[in-house]
Amino acid sequence: MAITYNDLYLDVRQRLRSAGVEASTLEARELVCFGTGKSREELQRDSRLYASPEREAQVRQLVERRLKGEPVAYLIGEWEFYGLPLDISQDVLIPRTDTEVLADQAIAYIRTLGECRVLDLCAGSGCIGLAIASQAPEAKVVLGEMDDSALKICRQNIRRNGLSGRVMPVQMDALEKPARSLGEFQCIVSNPPYIPTGDIPGLEVSVRDYEPHLALDGGADGLDFYRAITRDWRDALTPGGRLYFEVGEGQADAVLRLMRGQGFGDLQVIKDHHKIPRVVLGALCQEI
Repeated sequence: MAITYNDLYLDVRQRLRSAGVEASTLEARELVCFGTGKSREELQRDSRLYASPEREAQVRQLVERRLKGEPVAYLIGEWEFYGLPLDISQDVLIPRTDTEVLADQAIAYIRTLGECRVLDLCAGSGCIGLAIASQAPEAKVVLGEMDDSALKICRQNIRRNGLSGRVMPVQMDALEKPARSLGEFQCIVSNPPYIPTGDIPGLEVSVRDYEPHLALDGGADGLDFYRAITRDWRDALTPGGRLYFEVGEGQADAVLRLMRGQGFGDLQVIKDHHKIPRVVLGALCQEI
């Protein structure tokens, strides 16, 4: 039986909602748009028209894959972060709303600096650094990422958002000391891998089976990258420069201690929209 685009959307939303998908409205819209080849505006315009059997079948195939755990962002190959459209693949983590808290905090500071250099370390898709560049036009941003495939996504997203003049992707390993040739930065932001290795098998299917473990695994206690960055990357900050971390639930106090032990002061912990401590920040203020 033929079905209108609007009824198809409503049907998909109900199936997702019944399966416990929190963002069922958003995900249903994205799946129907992608499966039918329509923009959001076209879907609304054509809501009373009938979808062809081929387009309906494409949408329903996507829904079945979603219900098995595959995230929508990987199904459609893109996602939005801080108002920016981003290419997404299974080589990078899907940008999350919680990470916008980190971007908010860093942008507010970077806007006070005028011309400056900013490093997004463990950049993944480049979402944080690109958000900063889009909101702080005097900043020059480096996207630091080790994985070749993730760097390819960074390059695509730089071009997609017209930021080639101010954002540069550079291959670097956050667990190694930076080369002197990299220069100094007034601000480093990082959302590093922070899941304890032993916790990964217990993650929900959409994360465990689809998102890259390279971007999840933070070592035995989840703190390997925080140790390395606070210890080895402090020399890449100018005196008084700031370091901003996203942290996992329950990690804020431990990261605070690591930063204090490496000469960072003016330390703050910022909670996310769920009242969970999500961002730890501090300024490099002394030699040790």
